[in-house]
Amino acid sequence: MSPINVETIARDADFIQRLTDIRRDIHAHPETAFEEKRTSDIVAAFLENLGIEIHRGLGGTGVVGTLKGNREGTRTIGLRADMDALFIEEQTGLPYASTVAGKMHACGHDGHTTMLLGAAEKLAKNPDFAGTIHFIFQPAEEGLGGARVMINDGLFDLFPCDAVYGVHNGPKEPLGVVKTCVGAMMSAGDTWQVSFEGTGGHGAMPDKSTDPTIAAGNFIATVGNIISRNVPSSERAVISVGHINGGAFDSPNIIPSSVMIRGTARSFSPEVRDTLEKRIGELAHGTASAHGVEAHYKFIRRYPPLVNTQRETEVAVQAATGSVGAEHVDGNATPLGGSEDFSFMLEKVPGAYVMIGNGDGTDAHFVHTPKFDFNDDLIAHGVAYWMNIVGIELAA
Repeated sequence: MSPINVETIARDADFIQRLTDIRRDIHAHPETAFEEKRTSDIVAAFLENLGIEIHRGLGGTGVVGTLKGNREGTRTIGLRADMDALFIEEQTGLPYASTVAGKMHACGHDGHTTMLLGAAEKLAKNPDFAGTIHFIFQPAEEGLGGARVMINDGLFDLFPCDAVYGVHNGPKEPLGVVKTCVGAMMSAGDTWQVSFEGTGGHGAMPDKSTDPTIAAGNFIATVGNIISRNVPSSERAVISVGHINGGAFDSPNIIPSSVMIRGTARSFSPEVRDTLEKRIGELAHGTASAHGVEAHYKFIRRYPPLVNTQRETEVAVQAATGSVGAEHVDGNATPLGGSEDFSFMLEKVPGAYVMIGNGDGTDAHFVHTPKFDFNDDLIAHGVAYWMNIVGIELAA
């Protein structure tokens, strides 16, 4: 299969308009984690109309479509798109804005789903490749680990893959510019929490109490030092405090008996991840002991680092080069501090993840904000990229 240029896809105006209509329909009807029934119905019906064999139910609302090429070949690849929306009140004012209060597609998963549907149509109508494609439409990427749930439900047992690929739009990046890298491209995303427990007491007589606020304050002031003193300078890591709770707003004269602190820890290697878990706990307990209170600590491992493998990253770069040209592809991009549950799939199967620029004009907004919208001009880029992955991986 010869490389497919973006312009070739974009010139098919009727095709792009149909996909745009699908994308905007999904956008107007957002569904959050594990509730993507309407979206999965759209996906399943679309694939079935193409004659693609489908399987439903993995991860609850997940859909897998299987397409075999008309040439002999044993290699099998997975192409993954996420389907879920976020709990955000949309403020775009668009004619296809969310019709569901408090929910919107603020991360572009409506577009990711649409791009993969478009590639499935093109490939189903001309299956000139050797091997098998599994189109993986995944629920619950946003925080609940839908990829892990699909895997636990037997994704790669039922649909073994030699390689798996994922795509995300690149918010506020130039339209169509592709970025990826070998190795850890996105960080582990973990949650930690510390509860400092004392007796509390009257604010005018602190000597009669054990005060957890002092321990909490010292902990907050020093927890960031773990990065500078325990993480090698060659590594990247982040510790941030995101939640503090203690006492009652209407009772400022009362020293609370408990202060809860929660935050996030980001890392790119197993060793640093282990260090963060260990040292946050040690600091919490040491600070508590120094101030005569107790500490209760939890470190919750959520998403592992997203690690691209060498060969598959080279395939991704080659595919992107075929669709937009080498000058618009960065195969040595700086790793991102965010997390992605596609990382669970990459723990099981070699693969690569790329970001494709969503547009950087004056109207561009970042993901997870009330005014974000997927750029429909990106649809052709995604379709071309997916087709080029297939053309390289499943060459006759």
